[in-house]
Amino acid sequence: MAKSFTVIGNWKMYKTARQATDYIEALLPLIDGTKVNVYLAVPYTSIHPAVQYAKETPVIIGAQNMNDSREGAFTGEIAGLMLKEAGAAFVLLGHSERRNVFKEDDAFIHKKLIRAFQDDIQPVLCIGETADHHGKGKTQEVLQDQLEGALKGVPKEEASKLIVAYEPVWAIGSGKTPTAAQIQEAHGFIRDLLCELFGKKIGEGIPILYGGSVKPENVFEIGDEKDVDGVLVGGASLDPKTFASIIQNISGGAPKKRAPRTKKEKKE
Repeated sequence: MAKSFTVIGNWKMYKTARQATDYIEALLPLIDGTKVNVYLAVPYTSIHPAVQYAKETPVIIGAQNMNDSREGAFTGEIAGLMLKEAGAAFVLLGHSERRNVFKEDDAFIHKKLIRAFQDDIQPVLCIGETADHHGKGKTQEVLQDQLEGALKGVPKEEASKLIVAYEPVWAIGSGKTPTAAQIQEAHGFIRDLLCELFGKKIGEGIPILYGGSVKPENVFEIGDEKDVDGVLVGGASLDPKTFASIIQNISGGAPKKRAPRTKKEKKE
Protein backbone atom coordinates (compact mmCIF):
# COMPACT_ATOMS: atom_id res chain seq x y z
CA MET A 1 0.00 0.00 0.00
CA ALA A 2 1.31 3.47 -0.93
CA LYS A 3 2.47 5.64 1.93
CA SER A 4 0.15 8.43 3.07
CA PHE A 5 2.01 11.75 3.22
CA THR A 6 1.26 14.85 5.28
CA VAL A 7 2.76 18.24 4.37
CA ILE A 8 2.40 21.11 6.85
CA GLY A 9 3.17 24.71 5.94
CA ASN A 10 4.09 26.90 8.91
CA TRP A 11 3.71 30.55 7.95
CA LYS A 12 5.04 31.85 11.30
CA MET A 13 4.38 35.63 11.65
CA TYR A 14 3.64 36.25 7.98
CA LYS A 15 0.50 37.03 5.94
CA THR A 16 -2.61 39.03 6.77
CA ALA A 17 -6.08 37.49 6.49
CA ARG A 18 -6.45 38.89 2.96
CA GLN A 19 -3.07 37.51 1.95
CA ALA A 20 -4.07 34.13 3.40
CA THR A 21 -7.16 33.82 1.21
CA ASP A 22 -5.24 35.03 -1.83
CA TYR A 23 -2.65 32.33 -1.11
CA ILE A 24 -5.24 29.57 -0.85
CA GLU A 25 -6.87 30.74 -4.08
CA ALA A 26 -3.49 30.43 -5.83
CA LEU A 27 -2.61 27.10 -4.19
CA LEU A 28 -5.78 25.13 -4.84
CA PRO A 29 -5.50 24.64 -8.62
CA LEU A 30 -1.86 23.65 -8.20
CA ILE A 31 -2.70 20.76 -5.87
CA ASP A 32 -6.02 19.66 -7.32
CA GLY A 33 -6.28 15.88 -7.18
CA THR A 34 -3.49 15.44 -4.65
CA LYS A 35 -3.69 12.58 -2.17
CA VAL A 36 -1.31 14.36 0.22
CA ASN A 37 -2.76 15.65 3.51
CA VAL A 38 -2.17 19.41 3.22
CA TYR A 39 -2.05 21.44 6.44
CA LEU A 40 -1.45 25.18 6.85
CA ALA A 41 -0.50 26.63 10.26
CA VAL A 42 -1.52 30.25 9.86
CA PRO A 43 -1.47 33.32 12.17
CA TYR A 44 -4.37 33.55 14.62
CA THR A 45 -6.04 36.41 12.73
CA SER A 46 -6.06 34.39 9.51
CA ILE A 47 -7.58 31.18 10.91
CA HIS A 48 -11.28 31.97 10.46
CA PRO A 49 -11.09 33.48 6.94
CA ALA A 50 -8.71 30.74 5.82
CA VAL A 51 -11.03 28.05 7.16
CA GLN A 52 -14.00 29.61 5.38
CA TYR A 53 -12.14 29.80 2.10
CA ALA A 54 -10.66 26.30 2.37
CA LYS A 55 -13.98 24.55 2.99
CA GLU A 56 -14.48 21.43 0.87
CA THR A 57 -10.86 21.53 -0.31
CA PRO A 58 -7.85 19.36 0.62
CA VAL A 59 -6.41 22.18 2.75
CA ILE A 60 -6.70 21.85 6.54
CA ILE A 61 -6.18 24.99 8.62
CA GLY A 62 -4.57 25.09 12.06
CA ALA A 63 -2.69 27.26 14.54
CA GLN A 64 0.95 27.71 15.49
CA ASN A 65 0.60 27.70 19.28
CA MET A 66 -1.86 27.77 22.19
CA ASN A 67 -1.96 28.17 25.96
CA ASP A 68 -2.21 25.23 28.33
CA SER A 69 -5.24 26.61 30.21
CA ARG A 70 -8.90 26.46 29.25
CA GLU A 71 -9.27 30.16 30.10
CA GLY A 72 -7.84 32.69 32.53
CA ALA A 73 -6.07 35.99 33.16
CA PHE A 74 -3.28 35.43 30.62
CA THR A 75 -2.88 38.65 28.67
CA GLY A 76 -1.96 38.10 25.05
CA GLU A 77 -2.52 34.32 25.13
CA ILE A 78 -5.04 32.23 23.20
CA ALA A 79 -6.98 29.17 24.36
CA GLY A 80 -7.61 25.94 22.50
CA LEU A 81 -11.36 26.49 22.63
CA MET A 82 -10.87 29.85 20.92
CA LEU A 83 -8.86 28.18 18.17
CA LYS A 84 -11.49 25.49 17.84
CA GLU A 85 -14.28 28.07 17.53
CA ALA A 86 -12.29 29.87 14.82
CA GLY A 87 -12.12 26.57 12.92
CA ALA A 88 -8.57 25.38 13.64
CA ALA A 89 -8.27 21.60 13.27
CA PHE A 90 -4.70 21.25 14.57
CA VAL A 91 -2.01 23.14 16.48
CA LEU A 92 1.79 23.13 16.43
CA LEU A 93 3.28 22.57 19.88
CA GLY A 94 6.93 22.72 20.95
CA HIS A 95 8.24 24.34 17.79
CA SER A 96 11.94 25.14 18.15
CA GLU A 97 11.21 28.88 18.16
CA ARG A 98 8.82 28.44 21.08
CA ARG A 99 11.42 26.36 22.93
CA ASN A 100 14.47 28.53 22.18
CA VAL A 101 13.10 32.06 21.80
CA PHE A 102 10.22 31.89 24.28
CA LYS A 103 11.90 29.37 26.62
CA GLU A 104 9.08 26.83 26.72
CA ASP A 105 10.18 23.64 28.47
CA ASP A 106 9.03 20.04 28.14
CA ALA A 107 6.70 20.31 31.17
CA PHE A 108 4.87 23.30 29.70
CA ILE A 109 4.63 21.67 26.28
CA HIS A 110 3.25 18.55 27.95
CA LYS A 111 0.45 20.59 29.55
CA LYS A 112 -0.34 22.18 26.20
CA LEU A 113 -0.48 18.76 24.56
CA ILE A 114 -2.95 17.48 27.15
CA ARG A 115 -5.06 20.61 26.70
CA ALA A 116 -5.10 20.14 22.91
CA PHE A 117 -6.43 16.60 23.35
CA GLN A 118 -9.04 17.85 25.83
CA ASP A 119 -10.17 20.58 23.43
CA ASP A 120 -10.26 18.18 20.45
CA ILE A 121 -7.51 19.85 18.44
CA GLN A 122 -4.97 17.58 16.77
CA PRO A 123 -1.50 18.28 18.24
CA VAL A 124 1.61 18.37 16.07
CA LEU A 125 4.47 17.85 18.53
CA CYS A 126 7.76 19.35 17.35
CA ILE A 127 11.05 17.99 18.70
CA GLY A 128 14.67 18.40 17.69
CA GLU A 129 18.25 19.01 18.77
CA THR A 130 20.33 22.19 18.59
CA ALA A 131 23.65 22.49 16.78
CA ASP A 132 25.44 22.13 20.11
CA HIS A 133 23.62 18.90 20.98
CA HIS A 134 24.15 17.62 17.44
CA GLY A 135 27.87 18.33 17.59
CA LYS A 136 28.19 16.51 20.91
CA GLY A 137 26.37 13.43 19.63
CA LYS A 138 23.37 13.98 21.91
CA THR A 139 20.64 13.90 19.27
CA GLN A 140 18.94 10.75 20.53
CA GLU A 141 19.23 11.83 24.16
CA VAL A 142 17.50 15.13 23.38
CA LEU A 143 14.79 13.48 21.28
CA GLN A 144 14.03 10.97 24.01
CA ASP A 145 13.83 13.66 26.71
CA GLN A 146 11.55 15.87 24.62
CA LEU A 147 9.32 13.05 23.43
CA GLU A 148 8.89 11.36 26.80
CA GLY A 149 8.54 14.71 28.56
CA ALA A 150 5.69 15.77 26.30
CA LEU A 151 3.91 12.42 26.07
CA LYS A 152 4.14 11.23 29.67
CA GLY A 153 0.76 9.92 30.77
CA VAL A 154 -0.96 10.42 27.40
CA PRO A 155 -3.57 7.63 26.95
CA LYS A 156 -3.12 5.30 24.01
CA GLU A 157 -6.48 6.26 22.54
CA GLU A 158 -5.38 9.90 22.42
CA ALA A 159 -1.90 9.13 21.07
CA SER A 160 -3.37 7.80 17.84
CA LYS A 161 -4.43 11.38 16.97
CA LEU A 162 -0.88 12.72 17.34
CA ILE A 163 1.56 13.91 14.68
CA VAL A 164 5.27 14.21 15.53
CA ALA A 165 7.60 16.55 13.64
CA TYR A 166 11.36 16.11 13.89
CA GLU A 167 13.08 19.41 13.19
CA PRO A 168 16.82 19.59 13.89
CA VAL A 169 17.22 23.20 15.03
CA TRP A 170 20.55 23.57 13.24
CA ALA A 171 18.88 22.84 9.89
CA ILE A 172 15.94 25.26 10.17
CA GLY A 173 16.33 28.17 7.77
CA SER A 174 20.06 27.46 7.45
CA GLY A 175 20.04 25.78 4.06
CA LYS A 176 21.72 22.81 5.75
CA THR A 177 19.84 19.55 5.56
CA PRO A 178 20.82 16.25 7.17
CA THR A 179 21.39 13.39 4.76
CA ALA A 180 18.44 11.15 4.07
CA ALA A 181 20.19 8.43 6.09
CA GLN A 182 20.59 10.77 9.08
CA ILE A 183 16.92 11.73 8.88
CA GLN A 184 15.88 8.08 8.76
CA GLU A 185 18.11 7.28 11.73
CA ALA A 186 16.40 9.97 13.81
CA HIS A 187 12.92 9.01 12.61
CA GLY A 188 13.58 5.32 13.25
CA PHE A 189 14.65 6.17 16.80
CA ILE A 190 11.48 8.23 17.30
CA ARG A 191 9.37 5.40 15.86
CA ASP A 192 10.89 2.91 18.30
CA LEU A 193 10.18 5.26 21.22
CA LEU A 194 6.56 5.72 20.14
CA CYS A 195 6.13 1.96 19.92
CA GLU A 196 7.59 1.58 23.42
CA LEU A 197 5.26 4.23 24.79
CA PHE A 198 2.02 3.24 23.07
CA GLY A 199 2.49 -0.23 21.61
CA LYS A 200 3.49 -1.27 18.11
CA LYS A 201 0.12 -0.77 16.41
CA ILE A 202 -0.35 2.82 17.58
CA GLY A 203 3.35 3.70 17.45
CA GLU A 204 3.67 2.63 13.83
CA GLY A 205 0.54 4.57 12.91
CA ILE A 206 1.66 7.98 14.25
CA PRO A 207 2.92 10.14 11.36
CA ILE A 208 6.50 11.42 11.79
CA LEU A 209 7.33 14.46 9.68
CA TYR A 210 10.71 16.01 8.93
CA GLY A 211 11.29 19.77 9.14
CA GLY A 212 14.39 21.81 8.36
CA SER A 213 15.33 23.51 5.07
CA VAL A 214 12.81 21.44 3.11
CA LYS A 215 12.73 22.35 -0.60
CA PRO A 216 11.12 20.97 -3.75
CA GLU A 217 14.56 19.69 -4.77
CA ASN A 218 15.18 17.52 -1.68
CA VAL A 219 11.71 16.48 -0.58
CA PHE A 220 11.37 13.34 -2.71
CA GLU A 221 14.59 11.86 -1.33
CA ILE A 222 13.53 12.73 2.22
CA GLY A 223 10.05 11.29 1.77
CA ASP A 224 11.46 8.09 0.30
CA GLU A 225 12.82 7.04 3.70
CA LYS A 226 10.87 4.35 5.55
CA ASP A 227 9.89 6.34 8.64
CA VAL A 228 9.31 9.73 6.99
CA ASP A 229 5.58 10.33 6.60
CA GLY A 230 5.77 13.90 5.39
CA VAL A 231 7.39 17.26 6.01
CA LEU A 232 6.95 20.43 8.07
CA VAL A 233 7.82 23.38 5.85
CA GLY A 234 8.71 26.88 7.03
CA GLY A 235 9.93 29.58 4.66
CA ALA A 236 9.32 27.52 1.52
CA SER A 237 5.60 27.35 2.38
CA LEU A 238 5.14 31.12 2.01
CA ASP A 239 5.04 30.92 -1.78
CA PRO A 240 2.10 28.84 -3.09
CA LYS A 241 3.99 27.63 -6.17
CA THR A 242 6.96 26.44 -4.14
CA PHE A 243 4.70 24.82 -1.55
CA ALA A 244 2.70 23.10 -4.29
CA SER A 245 5.94 21.77 -5.79
CA ILE A 246 6.86 20.25 -2.44
CA ILE A 247 3.43 18.61 -2.22
CA GLN A 248 3.75 17.29 -5.77
CA ASN A 249 7.32 16.10 -5.42
CA ILE A 250 6.91 14.22 -2.15
CA SER A 251 4.25 12.04 -3.73
CA GLY A 252 6.21 11.53 -6.92
CA GLY A 253 4.48 13.74 -9.46
CA ALA A 254 2.22 16.66 -10.27
CA PRO A 255 -1.53 16.16 -9.80
CA LYS A 256 -4.10 17.04 -12.42
CA LYS A 257 -4.76 20.78 -12.60
CA ARG A 258 -7.94 22.70 -13.18
CA ALA A 259 -8.87 26.37 -13.37
CA PRO A 260 -8.79 28.20 -10.01
CA ARG A 261 -12.03 29.09 -8.29
CA THR A 262 -12.65 32.76 -7.77
CA LYS A 263 -13.49 34.15 -4.36
CA LYS A 264 -17.01 34.89 -5.61
CA GLU A 265 -17.48 31.25 -6.58
CA LYS A 266 -16.12 30.13 -3.23
CA LYS A 267 -18.57 32.29 -1.30
CA GLU A 268 -21.46 30.89 -3.34
